[in-house]
Amino acid sequence: MRKTWSISFIILITLAATYIGLPINNKFDLKLGLDLAGGSRLIFEADMTNIPTEKGKTALESVKNVIERRVNLFGVSEPSIQTSNFEGKDRIIVELPGISDTQTAISLIGQTAQLEFAEVVEIPATDTASASSTLIPTNLTGADLESAAVVFDSQTGKPTISLQFTKEGGDKFAKITAKNIGKPLPIILDEQIVSAPTVQQEITGGTAQISGSFTIDEAKQLAIQLNAGALPVPVNLVQETSVGATLGAVSIKQSVVAGIVGISMVMLFMILAYGKFGLVADVGLFIFGVITLALYKLIPVTLTLPGIAGFMLSIGMAVDSNILIFERFKEEKPKHALSDALEISFGRAWDSIRDANIATLVTSFILINPLDWSILPSSGPVRGFAITLALGIGISLFTGIVVSRNLLRIFIREEKKK
Repeated sequence: MRKTWSISFIILITLAATYIGLPINNKFDLKLGLDLAGGSRLIFEADMTNIPTEKGKTALESVKNVIERRVNLFGVSEPSIQTSNFEGKDRIIVELPGISDTQTAISLIGQTAQLEFAEVVEIPATDTASASSTLIPTNLTGADLESAAVVFDSQTGKPTISLQFTKEGGDKFAKITAKNIGKPLPIILDEQIVSAPTVQQEITGGTAQISGSFTIDEAKQLAIQLNAGALPVPVNLVQETSVGATLGAVSIKQSVVAGIVGISMVMLFMILAYGKFGLVADVGLFIFGVITLALYKLIPVTLTLPGIAGFMLSIGMAVDSNILIFERFKEEKPKHALSDALEISFGRAWDSIRDANIATLVTSFILINPLDWSILPSSGPVRGFAITLALGIGISLFTGIVVSRNLLRIFIREEKKK
């Protein structure tokens, strides 16, 4: 009992500190989904022509993983990447909140970024042809690459790409540079020469640099492509949709208004129906809202319109346990002392509270579909609704049973003293 009261006390102290203006970090930017923040939705179709049927699912999942790595390296906040099958065609659905430059995103996601190092071989002149040179690919490729990063040349100040090879790749690179001292060593990306530095000496340690006329953005995208690797299956863009930020702003404003009206109506009902006890329930409801928003930030939860709907639904359910307890208290009050009636009411109402909330949590679990079962829904908006609803149910159990219960005990104790 002391532990639960301590938790409630800490929460109340935090709220009081915020109210009187103590220095508490109030930066609270929530993660917003595509329908609220605006952004882009891209649909790619995978070319599975050369992929055996039994390996199709694995290949599509590999494409999804590569695209996900590229998007994450691109720095997009809370992207959504999903696979789907539409009329027998395998597709990748990519949602990028806050990204309006779709062309950059498309080129980043769709390119294969095949990296090769080549040797220049001189062909001597003959009676019928003049001297020439040709490029012979080496066995050093992007598969031997461990990481790529953007650095700046100490002399020119221009951005370059620093390459770190694997141990095996470093050994290959050392042999290639030892064999080509005084010769150019072209670096080929997607069949185009991006740089051809002249080898001054054997280079050991497994590092190299790609220099050229790169802008900072070009160097960054190149590093992302090299880090993310090549797409195992070619993809083609079949649909591109932009969601304007204006829609998101209007939706947020309307949702905030709806939330304020909803909470106000619930709090007013509790006060009119249960008087001082209803006021205690309202304090618990306020704490419920604070904890919920804090968890949205900490997890973090990406808020979409369906997710906000789940939160609105959980507001009404947050006082459900209080209503059951208060109605039971009305029945027990004439039979027992106030403190005993309260404890009996909590004990006898618990069965109904537990069963109702477990049923809702099971439903939420089915809608979230964490195991990605094909017979269950896999829609992102549906999952967002279920996640916020499940969080709301869990937090309402805490505020209804722990917070409100201890506040009511204090209230009754004060009534006895009076």
